[in-house]
Order: sequence, then C-alpha cells, then structure tokens
Amino acid sequence: MARIFITGSADGLGQMSAQLLLEQGHQVIIHARNAERRRDALKKTSGAVDVLTADLSRTEETKTLAEKVNQSGSFDVVIHNAGVYHASAKEIFAVNTLAPYILTCLIQKPKRLIYLSSGLHLQGRPNLEYVKENSDRISYSDSKLHIMMITLALARKWPDVYCNAVNPGWVPTKMGGGNAPDNLQKGYETQAWLAVSNDERAQVSGRYFFHQKESSYNPIADDVTLQEKLLTQLREITDISFPG
Repeated sequence: MARIFITGSADGLGQMSAQLLLEQGHQVIIHARNAERRRDALKKTSGAVDVLTADLSRTEETKTLAEKVNQSGSFDVVIHNAGVYHASAKEIFAVNTLAPYILTCLIQKPKRLIYLSSGLHLQGRPNLEYVKENSDRISYSDSKLHIMMITLALARKWPDVYCNAVNPGWVPTKMGGGNAPDNLQKGYETQAWLAVSNDERAQVSGRYFFHQKESSYNPIADDVTLQEKLLTQLREITDISFPG
C-alpha cells in the first residue's frame, strides 16, 4: 500500500486518479483550491485520508501547502496534477511552473514523482528571458515545457527517485471540453499506473508517457544548460533552492 499526495485533485483527472488509487487500497491525500472545493472533493472522493487546501496561484499558500504535506507524514508518491489553461499568463506561470517547483523543493522527497505535462509542450519555448522579468510572456505551452525540463533535471539529480512526466491527452474534462477526442480513462490511469505499478515499464525515470507508453518529447527539454538556467531563475523568484 502506497501513501500518495495529488495536487489539483478536487475534480477532473486528479480526482479520477485519486479515486482509482483509493479503490486499489492506497492511502491518498488530495488537494483543493479553497474550502468550497474541499467540500466538493470530500463528496466526490470517498475514502480520502484528508483534503488540503491552497490556491497554487499564490506563492505563500503554495509554501504553506508544502508545510501541511510534510506535517501529515512522508509520502511514497507525489503527483503534480494541478494546472490551469483558461487563465491569465501570470496565473498559468504561477500554477503550472512555479507551484510544482516550490512543492518539489519543500516536500520531503518521495519514491516517485509524476508531473502533468501536455502535448502542447511540443510547441513551447523556454523563454527564460521572460521567466524572472515578465511572466506575462509565458504561454501554456511554455509552462508545460518547463515541467518537462524540471522532470528531466530531477531525474538527473535524484537517481533514487522515479520521476516522469505524463501527457494525459486532449480528454473531455472541464479543461479539455466535452468534445475532446482522447481516451479519458487512459488519461487518468497513466498517472495511477506510474504511481504504484511494479511493471518494469513504470519503474523508470526521465521519461514522457502518453497512455501508459513512452513517447517522444520536445528535445529542447534535454538541454542541461537550459534546465539549470530555469532552476536558477525559479530559485531567484522564490528564494527557495532546488535540493541537490
């Protein structure tokens, strides 16, 4: 039985992954943006150990969330599922890039880390000249490329952790819309599979998965110099150092 924390799990893919993992007998703590969504999450996700609240667009709340996670005990798995699409550029940067960085730095190191990227990261650019100076210029695609870069940096720095990124596909959720063509079940099953599976295909690191299969990703993400520049800028913004 694994102990798992999932961000952005009040609804959508995160909630579905949480429910599947609970049905498999794992202990799951979920996350909601505010008290109202916490109440909804408790109704939807029966059996969750707890629901922690924080608005990930606010840096101080993100830091406090990390403290709450650590206070609740150690985790085998952390799934960084939270993300926004229909939002301002500043909120996209805060939630999609900055929050996963902060939580990764501050939460006690688990055995497995899973980050939600997107097929749109293929269109992204690092745009590092805008990360610190003007996050208004960071697009959704850029933020998901950042996630891929963070994933690969982690896989390099933390060889004792299985650290991977997932493209859930364009699936029919609130974010994706009702006419999205990809398989919703495969979208959330891949997160859960990477979190707990003993399948040797899941016990890897530095990979990008689509529907439980490794997929090619934007080669820009492999550039170690760019990875380090991104981490440096995120450290300067947050005053939080990435653990070596």
